[in-house]
Amino acid sequence: MCSIFGLFDLQPGDDLAGLRALALELSQRQRHRGPDWSGVYVDTGVILVHERLAIVDPASGAQPLRSRDGTLALAVNGEIYNHRDLRADLAYDYTSGSDCEVINALHRGADAESPADWLGRLNGIFAFALWDAAAQRYLIARDPLGVCPLYWGHDAQGRLCVASEMKALAGLCADIAAFPPGHVYDSADGSLRRWYDKPWRDHAWTHGRRVEPAALREAFEQAVHRQLMTDVPYGVLLSGGLDSSLVAACAARYARARIEDGDRSEAWWPRLHSFAIGLEGSPDLAAAKIAADALGTVHHGFVYSFWEGLDALPEVIRHIESYDVTTVRASTPMYLLARRIKAMGVKMVLSGEGSDEIFGGYLYFHKAPSPQSFHEETVRKLDALHGYDCLRANKAMMAWGVEARVPFLDLEFLDVAMSMDARAKMAGTNADGSRRIEKAVLREAFAGALPDAILWRQKEQFSDGVGYGWIDGLKAHAEQAVGDREFAAAASRWPLNTPATKEAYLYRRIFERFFPGEACAATVPGGKSIACSSPAALAWDPAFAKAADPSGRSVAGVHEAAVAG
Repeated sequence: MCSIFGLFDLQPGDDLAGLRALALELSQRQRHRGPDWSGVYVDTGVILVHERLAIVDPASGAQPLRSRDGTLALAVNGEIYNHRDLRADLAYDYTSGSDCEVINALHRGADAESPADWLGRLNGIFAFALWDAAAQRYLIARDPLGVCPLYWGHDAQGRLCVASEMKALAGLCADIAAFPPGHVYDSADGSLRRWYDKPWRDHAWTHGRRVEPAALREAFEQAVHRQLMTDVPYGVLLSGGLDSSLVAACAARYARARIEDGDRSEAWWPRLHSFAIGLEGSPDLAAAKIAADALGTVHHGFVYSFWEGLDALPEVIRHIESYDVTTVRASTPMYLLARRIKAMGVKMVLSGEGSDEIFGGYLYFHKAPSPQSFHEETVRKLDALHGYDCLRANKAMMAWGVEARVPFLDLEFLDVAMSMDARAKMAGTNADGSRRIEKAVLREAFAGALPDAILWRQKEQFSDGVGYGWIDGLKAHAEQAVGDREFAAAASRWPLNTPATKEAYLYRRIFERFFPGEACAATVPGGKSIACSSPAALAWDPAFAKAADPSGRSVAGVHEAAVAG
């Protein structure tokens, strides 16, 4: 994982030396994402800057990646997990062992076809800018779910600017926006096209489709196996919840072999390390220890205090570039954990994001009235993920140069899991009156892989699981920090995405210090900051419309009943 910065549509009279210096200065704002090396490419029409975090091929994979003839220049933030298969299929003169160089090979092999025709061959997470000097053409693309962040806008002279993080464009572009996931921009015709579209998005296509538990398990194990691709020390984030524990269990199975040579030799770092964080006595720390002991990982459980979290809040908001309440709450302990992980020399971790969106793991899914409603909400959640959990996991960890990978969002696994009839995923009451817990289909597929106390543990949102005192303390602090009169005037100060609580007001006020202007504010998902705020979900239970607090504990009746049951 790295950062990219690009200036496009340069004109003949432009001062290339001056623009190169500007591009370097702006790219430095996101160097925390790539502290290992910097690379610059300048041509008459483009400037590309790359800040590298070396994970695969540290010795020769510096970017921008050039073709042998010098006509292609590629700046990528990401990982291509099926790069070895693609290398075997593509006739191309590679210049490095970088997993990302297959993007150049695909473009060259496409013989000027639409990039939408070959982007679907990539299984990975990525945001890239590719310059083809021979054709005087550039491409900008982002992975299907937006795991890797990407922003774009125009400077005062109309030049197109792209960057991994918004902070590199703030003050330069007045029209900053998030580049849409699953899309590609092609300068050849000025088009922005959606290249990622799947039949499973339609509930009717999934109706009646069954995925056997063994097939579901195998697909996820292979996703984790693919994503262990690394040439540097790595670990797993282990909260003790179902999702992170399944990731850890699968990683532990494959940790001793080196993925990059087809599991033929011993891994360079064969002991799997796991990491957890929470307040003193938090549910996550206790559960993570149980899971780690069962899996035999080298476990590191870190305790933070409420005041340490509060002190970090401004830097957290600056790094994650969001004022969304759930995102800020959960990003803060993750940011603190990333600092600890970095200090131990680890550069990559596997994390459990995406499972709740795929399998309907959030507690409000208990209220879904039908399989169609359930499925449509999972698709909506996946579409929105780039503004919430993907953003949090990526930016909170990359604040300290630690890459977070998300096996549940592996594209091959996603095709398997989302093709399943939603009826098999639904929680609720069985015919015999017993309660069916959320994500039961996933739990059943991994029977025996974890202690029952972990495999059947009730859902806790990360910001709850680190200790209920964290959220409660943030609310209490906001009550003191935000006066009644200024909160009453919130709508006049911020007519766009007006804060609904004093806590939301506090985060918005901090955000505005770093990112003034409506364009920056508009990049943050709007509306009420609650997981179940879609029109469909609001129809499931009228009580959702009154909930201003996005904590999992606020879903009336579900959390209490689930814990008691």
